[in-house]
Amino acid sequence: MKVAIVHEWFSSYAGSEKVVEQILRCYPEADLFAVCDFLKPKDRDFLNNKKINTTFIQHLPFAAKKFQSYLPLMPLAIEQLDMSAYDVVISSSHAVSKGVITGPDQIHISYVHSPIRYAWDFQHQYLRESGLNKGIKGWLAKYLLHKIRIWDYRTAAGVNHFIGNSQFIVRRINKVYGRQANVIYPPVNTDKFEFSENKEDFYLAACRMVPYKRVDLIVSAFAKMPDKKLVVIGDGSEMEKIKQLATDNITLLGYQDDAALVDYMKRAKAYVFAAEEDFGISPVEAQASGTPVITYGKGGCLETVIPLGSEKPTGLFFFEQTADAICDAVNDFEKHHSDINSHDCREHALTFSEQRFRNEMSSFVENAWMQFSESLINTQIEKLQKKYTHPRT
Repeated sequence: MKVAIVHEWFSSYAGSEKVVEQILRCYPEADLFAVCDFLKPKDRDFLNNKKINTTFIQHLPFAAKKFQSYLPLMPLAIEQLDMSAYDVVISSSHAVSKGVITGPDQIHISYVHSPIRYAWDFQHQYLRESGLNKGIKGWLAKYLLHKIRIWDYRTAAGVNHFIGNSQFIVRRINKVYGRQANVIYPPVNTDKFEFSENKEDFYLAACRMVPYKRVDLIVSAFAKMPDKKLVVIGDGSEMEKIKQLATDNITLLGYQDDAALVDYMKRAKAYVFAAEEDFGISPVEAQASGTPVITYGKGGCLETVIPLGSEKPTGLFFFEQTADAICDAVNDFEKHHSDINSHDCREHALTFSEQRFRNEMSSFVENAWMQFSESLINTQIEKLQKKYTHPRT
């Protein structure tokens, strides 16, 4: 079984790259492809320094820093990758990688982090946040997204099997592509996070400071609760806005290394998360530390956090993305936090481990290839039977 792994692009080590890392551990001899590769030499260890085959976008002007600006060219680019030498193609897709071209004697399995968010149901939010919801540039952006949607839907036909990273994404795959999909939850490095029952009197938020993470809502909520401490880890385009919202009970630490994040995770009273995520790794990391989660009740978090009122709860939800809803949830947590056991949080997080992902992924791929191979063999046998079997005279 000769395997190719196709990823969108390599520029950092985040959630989708961790999926590729674990797929490579299942198939270490696989060849690796991407639209472009701008990882620094010191950041390549998770790929075992494997060579990445890239497209023409790798060599375009300013691509190292502005490669996402070439999104309109990426469908064309991904189609130029030659997959003809491989039995199995596994794409890790949140934009265009599922659009690689495969033949009828190859099997294409697409692990979907999400259909292209900014082209489908997040289009209007993306246009607003980018300032592209009006004017000539706005109409051009809308037209390009329209063309990308057509391409994205068409290329779904080239995928033999879809895997979604959550039930939430499985529903989006069905809505967008009209296809059924299986769920394999992403790998979470639960071993990295240290378990502790000893919690201190502060809440934690840790994520990139970009608009959809809604850190502004968390900070605004705690600004209304001066008796409660909040620590915020992370940096990004929203940092200046967040600084203006912060009050004396809120500590903004900016970017912190893994050691600091692990330390704060295990000591926090609870982890607060306000984004609508496809899966959401950080709430699972918090639970791996024995830390309960207060999170927005939509998207993947509905599948990774067990709410109060259930057996062995690990957190609670708020159902509106507002500062007031977060305040209510924190106050509710203060009343009932003794109902949440740190050991239950850790136990639940371990169900999303890296080893579990590798087991499920390799089992799925090998079963799919076995069934596909059998169907190819049966087709050849039928052809031979028709060729050499003559009707009775």
